[in-house]
Amino acid sequence: MARISTHILDLSRGLPAAQVRVELYRLEGSHRHLVAATVTNADGRTAEPLFSADPLPAATFELVFHAGEYFRALAVPTFLEEVPLRFRVDPAAGSYHVPLLLSPFGYSTYRGS
Repeated sequence: MARISTHILDLSRGLPAAQVRVELYRLEGSHRHLVAATVTNADGRTAEPLFSADPLPAATFELVFHAGEYFRALAVPTFLEEVPLRFRVDPAAGSYHVPLLLSPFGYSTYRGS
């Protein structure tokens, strides 16, 4: 079963980012449809994949990471509020793991394995 998954590393603390709210949306035209909403665990991961299908549909998805809430809970000043990541899924490409490397003032991402 192919899947979409994520994890978050807090680069400013050198630790997984726990208790970050994450939402996955499927985009269709000008509409966003919520597919999954969850919170990261102590390892900075979601307990389950955000979406699974065999194969994944050819579609554009958006992950939204609620970074502002996370940093405010740690009493850390931040520039970021939400980090939206849009990506296109090709069913022939299998699973998509989309990590987020996060700091209070910037982020990076990539297609992981």
